[in-house]
Amino acid sequence: MKKIIVNGTFDILHVGHIKLLEYAKSFGDHLTVAIDTDRRIKTLKGDKRPINNAYERATMLRALKSVDAVAIFDADEELLDLISECDIMVKGSDYRGVPVIGEQHIKVIYYERIEEYSTTKKIQSIVDR
Repeated sequence: MKKIIVNGTFDILHVGHIKLLEYAKSFGDHLTVAIDTDRRIKTLKGDKRPINNAYERATMLRALKSVDAVAIFDADEELLDLISECDIMVKGSDYRGVPVIGEQHIKVIYYERIEEYSTTKKIQSIVDR
């Protein structure tokens, strides 16, 4: 069985996320989505994030047919443990040329990100209304 992993915030699900997850699933039999804890997101993205808490994000992701498992991690070491159980990691193309946790231990495939699909842009659009 070929195991695939994708990790990220997945705060407000949008079409870009769905396309990324479908693309990732096409490489194997089992897709795990690893999401950051709320605490970790606040550290990375600021006090106003996440919009949806970890339980809500995990519940929405588990409902998608392309997703087989969701794991919540709070530290790089926990993410490395999850990565070590997989064969391929899929990342958005915005991570190309940027250090990626675990890249030395796993094959990394990049998904060409669709620029108009961005959680940050989606949040800004809501605020602007």
